[in-house]
Amino acid sequence: MLAAAVPFRSPAPAILLAGLLLSMPSMAAAQQAPSPEKIEEALATELPENPAALIAVVGQSPILLGDLMPKIDRRLQMVEEQQGRPLTEEEIKYGRVNMLRGLLQQAIQAKMMGEAFLLKQAGTQGADKRAEVQKMMHSRARKLFYESQVPHLMEKLELTELTELDERLRSQGSSLESQQREFVDSMLGRMYLNEVVDQDPKITIFEIQEYYDGHRDEFRQAAQAKWEQLTVRFDRFDSRQEAAEALAAMGNEALFGGNMQAVAKKKSQEPFASAGGFHDWTQRGSLVSKRLEDQIFALPLNKMSPFIEDEVGLHIVRVLDRKEAGLRPISEVQDEIREKLRKQRIAESEERLLADMQSKVPVWSIFPEDVQGAMPLERTAAKETQQQQR
Repeated sequence: MLAAAVPFRSPAPAILLAGLLLSMPSMAAAQQAPSPEKIEEALATELPENPAALIAVVGQSPILLGDLMPKIDRRLQMVEEQQGRPLTEEEIKYGRVNMLRGLLQQAIQAKMMGEAFLLKQAGTQGADKRAEVQKMMHSRARKLFYESQVPHLMEKLELTELTELDERLRSQGSSLESQQREFVDSMLGRMYLNEVVDQDPKITIFEIQEYYDGHRDEFRQAAQAKWEQLTVRFDRFDSRQEAAEALAAMGNEALFGGNMQAVAKKKSQEPFASAGGFHDWTQRGSLVSKRLEDQIFALPLNKMSPFIEDEVGLHIVRVLDRKEAGLRPISEVQDEIREKLRKQRIAESEERLLADMQSKVPVWSIFPEDVQGAMPLERTAAKETQQQQR
């Protein structure tokens, strides 16, 4: 099925391309740079050329090469624009194979959930009932797509006509039809997840306490402080005396006006001046100026400090609050733990659901090794399956 026909050359271009592709916002998760063996495998993979070629079948739903390849080619074009040069044949080949495998895996999972949802709705009834349920659910999803998604897309792209929207989407490697298809698959999948997986599992106080006791290192914190700051830089004055006089004037204005942040916005010379010299919770050990940091973690709260001098300049600070180093109390972190356990419980349920779907929904793919339980889709089988779908 996947014949080795392309000779392997230097892996460097493909590795470069892999890094670029993985940095694209649309790629789901960070991956490690591919090994030379993986690159050679990708370059030796023969992909179909016809957009109508069948590359996977999920239950009774086909996935065609043309469903995914325009998006891939658009991404490759974006990489070319980013690099300011044409990609080599090796880079294009590697990019197409690597991205196709990733997008196909996602598409298969989405269709698996849609197929499982339809099976659940139709129950043990015959093919006619399943077709009826499928038609009804797809009709509802398409209606929602045109009522909710299309107006949002039109507004975002500042368009008024559907033909204009389709043209713009095609220029981005998509189309109105493919957006609709993806929305329908996604919606059916979400409906299945919401119906089968409890999205708000109950987390008990005992479970929160147990997690806290077993993961105390997660909740240890360094000393922290937040403060307001006025600064003058030595490199902006002819002498230290002039810098000191400028800071004294700022300090007096803040003292008698009562507003350090207003003065900082107008006159301070440190990076946070535009934010009123306000420094939100900052861990001890993160400041470049050791002298300034030592004072921030020693001064009394809510009082303007004397001048603090370091290599950069002179500073006045008012420390607003501090937290000592140590273990955060459970009362402070219990909501954080509850949310972490909730997500973990949902992820475990979805993992079990996926395993259950794999036993109920048959999958054939040109990359069967990427989906657990999938069967290889040979080219002869693909043609037969495609004919059956007609």
